[in-house]
Amino acid sequence: MAKEGKKRIAVINYDLCNPKKCGYLCERVCPVNKSGKECIIHENSEKPNISENLCIGCNICVRKCPFSAITIVNLPFEMKQPVHQYGRNMFRLFSLPMPKEKAVVGIIGRNGAGKTTALNILAGIFIPNLGDFEKEPNIERVIEFFKGSELQKYFERLKNRDVRVAYKPQYITQIPKQYKGKVKELLEKISEKNIAEIAEVMEIENILERDISVLSGGELQKVAIAATLAKNADLYFFDEFTAFLDVRERLRAAREIYKLKEGASVMLVEHDLTVLDYLSDYVHVLFGKPHAYGVVSQIKSVRNGINEYLEGFLKNENIRFREYEIKFEIKPPAEESKKKVFIEYPELRKSFEGFELKVEGSTLYKAEVVGILGRNGIGKTTFVKMLANELKPDNCKLEWKLKIAYKPQYLKAEDRIVGELFDEKDIDYEFYESEFRKKLDIFSLEESNLKQLSGGELQKVITAYCLCKDADIYLLDEPSAYLDIEQRLQIAHAINVLAEKKEKCCLVVDHDIMFIDFVANRLLVFEGTPAKEGYASGITSMHKGMNKFLKQIGITFRRDPQSGRPRANKPGSVKDKEQKKKGEFYYTFS
Repeated sequence: MAKEGKKRIAVINYDLCNPKKCGYLCERVCPVNKSGKECIIHENSEKPNISENLCIGCNICVRKCPFSAITIVNLPFEMKQPVHQYGRNMFRLFSLPMPKEKAVVGIIGRNGAGKTTALNILAGIFIPNLGDFEKEPNIERVIEFFKGSELQKYFERLKNRDVRVAYKPQYITQIPKQYKGKVKELLEKISEKNIAEIAEVMEIENILERDISVLSGGELQKVAIAATLAKNADLYFFDEFTAFLDVRERLRAAREIYKLKEGASVMLVEHDLTVLDYLSDYVHVLFGKPHAYGVVSQIKSVRNGINEYLEGFLKNENIRFREYEIKFEIKPPAEESKKKVFIEYPELRKSFEGFELKVEGSTLYKAEVVGILGRNGIGKTTFVKMLANELKPDNCKLEWKLKIAYKPQYLKAEDRIVGELFDEKDIDYEFYESEFRKKLDIFSLEESNLKQLSGGELQKVITAYCLCKDADIYLLDEPSAYLDIEQRLQIAHAINVLAEKKEKCCLVVDHDIMFIDFVANRLLVFEGTPAKEGYASGITSMHKGMNKFLKQIGITFRRDPQSGRPRANKPGSVKDKEQKKKGEFYYTFS
């Protein structure tokens, strides 16, 4: 069991560890081992273990490991006993968030910091082991551990089955493997409310008779949310509910989730900060070292919590968990006369059965990033594919001779090793080193096969690969999907560096308003009716484009005076009414 006051954590990623290839190099280079003690050892040809009590934190094994499998964390503060630890030299979670009655509590933090673990514990999916991974977890010990706190009462209710829980899981792609049959049959099986009403608010009436196995990612997400809304519960959990949804769908779902707090508690994990801010009453910041350990902060107001997260400093705890601060800036529109024209594309038309797309011609400039916004199913991906020569327009030929780097919306993992991608001849390895390898932790994946990567890992690898290619124009379709907040903003920073320093042109499709705000210089806004028709006029300034787009979905944004980040106004609030009256849906400071 972990001891009080532990100051060092040693973690081994056993999926990466390969002692047969390295011959237990970590054991051979460890200075504690050389002194005659057994800090890093293995038994019976198994993978090694590290003694945290003997480890001196020199990090020699970390630097020498050829597979980047070892993490040694020298904690800047003392940690008490963990709430849960997955095994020896494996991830551990310290403390838990606390649901609040008739409120929405958001959790913000990096991928791999323990957010889903925390939700699973609170939802009763498994009992935490309190760091004693060699014993069977026991709910009585958990209750005793939290004695005198609100969590003691909560776990007593869980033990007595006195709390009803509804849970929307993170990985919705697993749903077709668990449930067979039609959408309506699934909802009828679990629903305790009016299915017709829920189907209407989630806009899934037209897919109720479809088999779950044929649903798209967005449809599957909406069904998963509907299934959670359909239950009568005391506590609702939503683990990343915005993936695959467009901005309008995200905000529509958020409004329905917010209504649940009238008679229940709601807790959610979300990487879209705009939605998290819009929906939450309070937040917990979950900080630490991804895949090594996570710590849950005290509960905070949603504004202060998000701003402290962006600042990288928790005021009440007096803890700095990130060396740099994330700031947002309004980019003044550049004078077009001073820009270097990159290329002009003509009017583009494309027809499919039952769908028509028209995009007016416009000009692209060097050293700029064009954000592309619009609902799902109105032609954004079709437009990008035409520019990428993946689809041919119906009305003309694009005969420009350009080197094009294209990251598609849906990624297919090839049977290749990650490191091989960045060894290709047309890769700018220096750019990879400066912007991606360490900053996105890709170096730890370089020995892995693409087919073994998670959705988030594959997304950051393929996006980095696209941006490191030698090209004239870079086309990225939903690069923020599956990524946490810091990864999204690091990708955005890299795109800006590529555009500004190399004078490249980048076009980025995404549904995360904050990501688009951070990365784009100008906007292309799509309008239309999903699956029927789509239309886009010329590329406009950020202010004009955002005003146009947000007016479509009926929501207003202001900017936070501390961080500069865009914040969604609550519908019907004083600010919302003021801005709508002025016709200013975006960029107003308050």
